Amino acid sequence: MTNAPGEPDATSAPHTTGPPAVTRLYARLVVSDGARAIDFYRETLGAEEIERYTGPDGTIVHAMLRIGGVAIAVKDADTGDPAPTSLGGSPVIMALDVPDADAVAEAMLRGGATVVYPVADQHYGQRGGRLADPFGHLWMISQTMEDLTPEQIQERTTDQFTS
Repeated sequence: MTNAPGEPDATSAPHTTGPPAVTRLYARLVVSDGARAIDFYRETLGAEEIERYTGPDGTIVHAMLRIGGVAIAVKDADTGDPAPTSLGGSPVIMALDVPDADAVAEAMLRGGATVVYPVADQHYGQRGGRLADPFGHLWMISQTMEDLTPEQIQERTTDQFTS
C-alpha cells in the first residue's frame, strides 16, 4: 500500500513508547467527482487549492485545500475508498465556526447543498445548522452569539432535555 503525497511511511517511523506524536491531522473527503467538489468548496467556503495529484485517467488521487486556517484533502472515490453517497451517507460531521452562519449556509445552498437542520439560534449560544454537500458530506455551520461558560451550556442543555 502506498501513501498519498505528504503522508509518512509508518514503517519508517522510529519506535517510541507512550502516546504518538501527532504532527498533523486533517480530514480526507472522498467524493464522487473530485474536480466538482473542489469547485464547490472554493465557491461556497472560499477554499484555496494547495496541491492536486491525478491518476492517468484524470481522477484526483489527492488534493489538499485550505479553508481558513484549516487543511482538508479531497479525493475521488475508488474501490478502496467509497464516497458517502455510495454508503447511504456519512457518520462524520465537519464543524465550521464562521462569522456569519446564514451567509455560509446560503452560499452552500446555492452551490447545491441541502438542509439537514436549518440555521437557527441554539440553546448553547450558537446560531447554526447542518447541511449536506452535494457529495454526501455533512457540515455543521455555526457562529457564536453568546459567550457562555461550560456550566451555563450544561444548564441550558439539561433544561433543553427536561422541559
